[in-house]
Amino acid sequence: MAAALLLGAAASGCTEAPGASVTSGASGVSGVSGASGSVPQDTAFWVEPDSSAARQAAEWRRQGHTSQALLMDRIGGRAQAVWLHDEQPGQQVRTVTGAAAEAGRVPVLVAYYIPHRDCGDYSHGGAASAAEYRLWIEEFAAAIGDRAAYVIVEPDAVAQEVAGCAMADAEERYALLAHAVDRLKARPNTKVYLDAGNAGWIPDEQRLVTPLRQAGIAGADGFALNVSNYQTDAVSSAYGHRLAAGIGGAKHFVVDSSRNGNGPYTGSDLAWCNPPGRALGTPPTTGTGDAALDAYLWIKRPGESDGTCRGGPQVGEWWPQYALGLASRAKS
Repeated sequence: MAAALLLGAAASGCTEAPGASVTSGASGVSGVSGASGSVPQDTAFWVEPDSSAARQAAEWRRQGHTSQALLMDRIGGRAQAVWLHDEQPGQQVRTVTGAAAEAGRVPVLVAYYIPHRDCGDYSHGGAASAAEYRLWIEEFAAAIGDRAAYVIVEPDAVAQEVAGCAMADAEERYALLAHAVDRLKARPNTKVYLDAGNAGWIPDEQRLVTPLRQAGIAGADGFALNVSNYQTDAVSSAYGHRLAAGIGGAKHFVVDSSRNGNGPYTGSDLAWCNPPGRALGTPPTTGTGDAALDAYLWIKRPGESDGTCRGGPQVGEWWPQYALGLASRAKS
């Protein structure tokens, strides 16, 4: 569907791996705190120093592959989100937010543990019960403390329910999402964005309005679009403005621009799964030029496979050849 753990679905197109490393991003962010409770302006998103891309660039330099290493720096030197998708997220959250605070930067985190995750598809898993999920979110939120963070709440969860997921009870799912928004937003320096799919998945954005309201959008800073997908910035922005108008309350949004530099794949086969010819998109930044668009973020980690389609490794695993292609086609 649309995440960075084990997602895969024709509708959306997102992935990460169960063992994905802790990471986040690099770029300008404002209105969030640094090491304590202060609120510095234009704080950069945290860049993981030991990401797969950074290690790949270092290895290629050692081997004398300088041109490839420079291209890989386009990924390794920029902010990528950290996906939380296992039991007991507290230690990882503390590690990431602590490292980011020490560096005077802001991490981007993804909460990805909803029951019946991915409706049992490629990224199946998540909490075994509603009660377990509530405890998981409590641990996640407590671990953030008063440190700064952007949190993307449950990629695919709302859009997938709207599209149809028989195994997940809609009322329970929306209540759990509302609980997640409430507990995370209770942290003093956390910005919370509830995932709303992408413009190609639910083309009529009005179908999302009531579900997002039921899922607690009123308490969030806004919603996230295009997670692990390829819709262009322009398409996502227009969609976001229409959706925000439907929701009301002047909601803001963020867009995943990690792999949308060449827009979506137009072939008819598995457009979401390691599509050829794609490129890195707008580097992470809060300088969007749009008052309602809070940031372009790299929520999907570029270079991590969507699955075993097109010769790729298992979903979420690092694929240097695909990463190099994304970087080589990037416009910036």
